[in-house]
Amino acid sequence: MTQLIDLSHVVEHGMITYQGLPAPLICDFLSREQSRSHYADGVEFHIGKIEMVANTGTYLDSPFHRYAHGKDLSELDLTSLVNLEGLIVRATARAGRAKTGRAITSAAFDGLDVRGKAVLVRTGWDAHWRTDQYFEGHPFLTADAAQYLADSGVALVGIDSLNIDDTGDGRRPVHSTLLGQDIPIVEHLCGLGQLPDSGFRFFAAPVKVKAFGTFPVRAFAIVE
Repeated sequence: MTQLIDLSHVVEHGMITYQGLPAPLICDFLSREQSRSHYADGVEFHIGKIEMVANTGTYLDSPFHRYAHGKDLSELDLTSLVNLEGLIVRATARAGRAKTGRAITSAAFDGLDVRGKAVLVRTGWDAHWRTDQYFEGHPFLTADAAQYLADSGVALVGIDSLNIDDTGDGRRPVHSTLLGQDIPIVEHLCGLGQLPDSGFRFFAAPVKVKAFGTFPVRAFAIVE
């Protein structure tokens, strides 16, 4: 039987995805009560309003996020975002909170056929979502891991952590390498532990917005 697995966090009013960025403001533009005067008796509608930064919840980065002349969300081909053969890399073991213990190197991908696939790195960090710990000492990919994945022809890379890069490194080598090769990135995934190592299809399509580099997605997988 086919199974659908949701891999996205819920976007809620006031939630913090990344410290320093504002929380989303979710409210009514037109409430049900207000709408009644526009329609026949017994008919009402709700029109919501949301104000948020692009990096909210589970989101996808396009090349434009990093590079001024890179592809924006509207220019991404659907084949790079949906119905991708998926592969889980399990990187939940960590040697303490030091940077070396949190770094996921190219060795984690040795021997894996990643060409044309969505590679999703399961760190287990999503267990800390909506807590202070989520923002401190997160696991991340190293520059050599990003280069290995790019050289190996990966289609998309996702992670269930605060950032795919070490936030202490202003060079952001993983974003720079992957987005520089037109490889989308999905951050703040969740529930990757529900997926098998392989044998699933991955989907993460954002809204088609011009001159935008990042937007939330309803990421999910189909397991057959």
